[in-house]
Amino acid sequence: MMPFNKEYWENRYLNDEAPWDTGSITAPLKEYIDQIIDKTLKILIPGAGNAHELDYLFSQGFHNVFIIDLAPTPLENIKSRNPNFPDSQLLLGDFFDLNDTFDLILEQTFFCALSPELRPQYAVKMHEILKPGGKIAGLLFDFPLTEAGPPFGGSETEYRGLFADTFTIKKLERAHNSIKPRQDRELFFIFEKKITTQQL
Repeated sequence: MMPFNKEYWENRYLNDEAPWDTGSITAPLKEYIDQIIDKTLKILIPGAGNAHELDYLFSQGFHNVFIIDLAPTPLENIKSRNPNFPDSQLLLGDFFDLNDTFDLILEQTFFCALSPELRPQYAVKMHEILKPGGKIAGLLFDFPLTEAGPPFGGSETEYRGLFADTFTIKKLERAHNSIKPRQDRELFFIFEKKITTQQL
């Protein structure tokens, strides 16, 4: 399988080949964010691309938000739209090299962009960088996994197998308010980090 490295993703943005970019926050994530009361939560959006979720979070008073992406162009786009957003919270780099902890991680087309063989590593890393009781929430695609991608598909059964040992599955169900091109092809999820015996 081809490596989806920094150059690959940067070229996609430079050539305007980002069909996953909806141009604004999607309804499932907006609805989830709207019910969060604590605006001091430390939030990460990994593989964020143009991160329209950040625009909404920042406008709603969530200022402890961090973005990480391999490609510099989307980070520059974010900064141009949000000139007051701290540069120190725009991280250029590899999610798997991240050395920090968060209360909440928002998933929006990052998991599906990874080569599928990295999925177990994704689950391990998510557990590692979440604080005790921290959550991952967002959207996962629900269509058959093939070699064609990104995006790469997956299923509820696969996701439960990947996460159930180390996360409590709080929610994993068909998204009721997906954008039209993704209707009936997305699962909304909330996974809460389990505390392992090593962390007690």
